[in-house]
Amino acid sequence: MGMENMKKKKSVYSVYIVMVLTLRLIDGGIEGRQVGVLEKLEKPSSGFSKSYNSIYDTSKYGIFQLNNGLAVTPQMGWNSWNFFACSISEDLIKETADALVSTGLADLGYVYVNIDDCWSAATRNLKGQLVPDPKTFPSGIKALSDYVHGKGLKLGIYGDAGAFTCQVRPGSLFHETGDAQLFADWGVDYLKYDNCFNLGIDPKKRYPPMRDALNATGRTIFYSICECMTTIADINDKWASRAGPGGWNDPDMLEVGNGGMTYQEYRAHFSIWALMKAPLLIGCDVRNMTAETLEILSNKEVISVNQDSLGVQGRKVYVSGEANCLQVWAGPLSGNRLVVAFWNRCLKAATITARWEVLGLESSTNVSIRDLWQHKEVKENAVASFGAKVDSHDCHMYIFTPKTVAHSES
Repeated sequence: MGMENMKKKKSVYSVYIVMVLTLRLIDGGIEGRQVGVLEKLEKPSSGFSKSYNSIYDTSKYGIFQLNNGLAVTPQMGWNSWNFFACSISEDLIKETADALVSTGLADLGYVYVNIDDCWSAATRNLKGQLVPDPKTFPSGIKALSDYVHGKGLKLGIYGDAGAFTCQVRPGSLFHETGDAQLFADWGVDYLKYDNCFNLGIDPKKRYPPMRDALNATGRTIFYSICECMTTIADINDKWASRAGPGGWNDPDMLEVGNGGMTYQEYRAHFSIWALMKAPLLIGCDVRNMTAETLEILSNKEVISVNQDSLGVQGRKVYVSGEANCLQVWAGPLSGNRLVVAFWNRCLKAATITARWEVLGLESSTNVSIRDLWQHKEVKENAVASFGAKVDSHDCHMYIFTPKTVAHSES
């Protein structure tokens, strides 16, 4: 968020390919790790190749982890911006909280109800404090927080590490201590902290003061920062080795259900976001979802990939076709499993094949394969490779479970 072209609906398939890459920093301090998680936490079992750890490099995994209980897995919830932009109110937030509960989405993990930009008045009050817009949030944020908490959910709010927010409301630059305490007093659980009107000050100097201020309040608040690096989603690959508990790469909110894409494109969007361990923040009007939208957002098997306890970001491991539009994405999961996605970004249906070596498997490994959208086993004893025909702009998503090493008879 924070770039105007990200705040407009686009009826093209690439609407979610342009992204803002954000980094989730949790509370204060940084702790690095010297050993990749695949070596430290889970030794690949028989059937994995020597290239496994290099393909799924986790050398900087957990670099932001503080073991404070926050962001153990990517956060899930809803954000107001993609569909509503500045057309928000306390009634809308309450109705959204109600809908997350009534649709069952809250039970699946979508618990953050995040208010984006435009919640505040145009100026601070005489005490220098942020003030909710009296027309749209007349009861105040504390009352809204109480309502959301009463539903078993958590409330998120928006701020900016600049003089103003992206929609020219008061920013928190040089007001970090007071604003953080105000958020804590209101019962806020999550702060999305943007990067507009930053006066050219280095982000490394602007973001830590709010982190420290939030810590000083004594309240547990998820700190979500945005440095507004606008690029294509594929760049997310370059940051995969750093993702893990306490620091998830975020290619921005979900567009599922907002119009402009087909069912297959929405399914691909959700699949890749889940595989990349991106935060799953719904961006549509959950009060008026279609059955197809709810079906996609409610896929427990895909969500389980995103929330897997190993916490390793999947990545693109193989490309083919014109302009590399036939792609294989994969990533390690707990239990020595792999998630594998076949993503057809071409204009025509095509067969996508993954050879075991690109996945980090020995060619003789026997693998069972489960389709996460069909919810069934599609292959019991695959060896050496697996392929499937994928429609244009669609994505197939699988769990690969290595079982044994196949031996040929002499």
